[in-house]
Amino acid sequence: MITGEIKAKIDLIWEDFWTGGITNSISVLEQMTYLFFMKLLDDGQQKAESNANLLGAFPPGESWHNPETDQNVPYERLRWHVFRHDDGATMFQNIRMNVFPFIKNLNAGRESAYSRFMENATFLIPNARTLLKVVEGVDGLDMNNRDTMGDAYEYVLGKMAASGTNGQFRTPRHIIAMMVELMKPTIKDTICDPAMGSAGFIVESAKYVKAHYADELMKRENQEHYRNRMFHGFDTDQTMLRIGAMNLMLHSVDNPDIEYKDSLSTDNTDSDRYTLCLANPPFAGSIDKEVIAKSLTAIASTKKTELLFVALFTRMLELGGRCASIVPDGVLFGTSAGHKAIRRELVDHQRLQAVISMPSGVFKPYAGVSTAILIFTKTNSGGTDRVWFYDMRADGFSLDDKRNPVSENDIPDIIHRYEHLDEEEMRSRKEQSFFVPADEIRQNDYDLSINKYKEVERERVDYEPVKDILARLKNTEEQICSNLNTLKSLLQSS
Repeated sequence: MITGEIKAKIDLIWEDFWTGGITNSISVLEQMTYLFFMKLLDDGQQKAESNANLLGAFPPGESWHNPETDQNVPYERLRWHVFRHDDGATMFQNIRMNVFPFIKNLNAGRESAYSRFMENATFLIPNARTLLKVVEGVDGLDMNNRDTMGDAYEYVLGKMAASGTNGQFRTPRHIIAMMVELMKPTIKDTICDPAMGSAGFIVESAKYVKAHYADELMKRENQEHYRNRMFHGFDTDQTMLRIGAMNLMLHSVDNPDIEYKDSLSTDNTDSDRYTLCLANPPFAGSIDKEVIAKSLTAIASTKKTELLFVALFTRMLELGGRCASIVPDGVLFGTSAGHKAIRRELVDHQRLQAVISMPSGVFKPYAGVSTAILIFTKTNSGGTDRVWFYDMRADGFSLDDKRNPVSENDIPDIIHRYEHLDEEEMRSRKEQSFFVPADEIRQNDYDLSINKYKEVERERVDYEPVKDILARLKNTEEQICSNLNTLKSLLQSS
């Protein structure tokens, strides 16, 4: 979440790009990301060196052969902590001619997502003065334990006002972390986000696996799976694919399956393939029905992307595969045939486990839409006996456009209760979470809105009898009349 000092610093970097002549928002984001990547590569190397582990992107004492100039460049000259001390002209020449080609060709000779999407990358910063100011700004950002690239995307996307036109806005990192914690990916999972954006869900899953399976990752087969086959993502934005590839590479995922693909179209043939899907797909869109995969419209005959993506998850997952996806509230209670069909699919044909309703401010300032998280397991044979509902009222930030940190936060409670669902049995519907039997959901036309089922306890208010109110009014009126008569007499006598 962009707040405070980091927000102000990124504002200044944005202004430096603007005054330098780069005024296209997506270009600003892309160029920022390249510089972030240069710094993070060197930060990672310095950590490795401090641990007496000299392996990394910059082998000490060696040179890199620049294929664009056919010259050898000492690796030391490619490192952020070295070139950031150069004068503007020297730095501009070095980054443009050496450092940028180096990060473009980082995986040269290997077929990987990174090398594919970096192939057409272009360095656009036009002059030494602008570059020097931007490098100073980036150098002042604290990138430790922070998804800075995702943060920058979130903030720049707000400036672009893209969320209001194409339904895309970045999921706040603490919401992504909550969803990953709820799903608990394992070393054996095969994970996919078919609307990946800057790869926030995939990166958070990679971090979770590294944190919880460190010993298992020492085994060659597990490391091979982690680096090459565990993570998959699709998007229709080449810039986001580039950013996602860089983001994943910094988390030791060298060769994720990242593709330029319209997930809802006939181009996507994935079926029964993944064990876990995590996503926040576009909400506001609808697409040409002619290009939608027929396997999706067979589940829900609609052009609404939020319904089609839910149908896609049921197709892409293998039997026993799990899904956690953010959906707009309309998916929970919409009355169209498509809305009802997708809810019926989850309740009757899959195993719907949880509906977590989130407050409308979660995606501010980019969107005020109310959303929920659906959690289900693919069975193709039903199995929904009851559904756990949770009414999230706070996420640790104010629910206005400022989104300042606050003490109220339901996320730890959500995680704890989901991990101990057996303790939820006796919760009443007057509380923040409770179970609803599947049969009751069917009787309510598959409505999944928590408001349909929760009981609101209203306090009894005893009002004064009407006759007493009238008597008091009459006394007041008589007092007013008496006072008016007294005033009138005084005025006449004077």
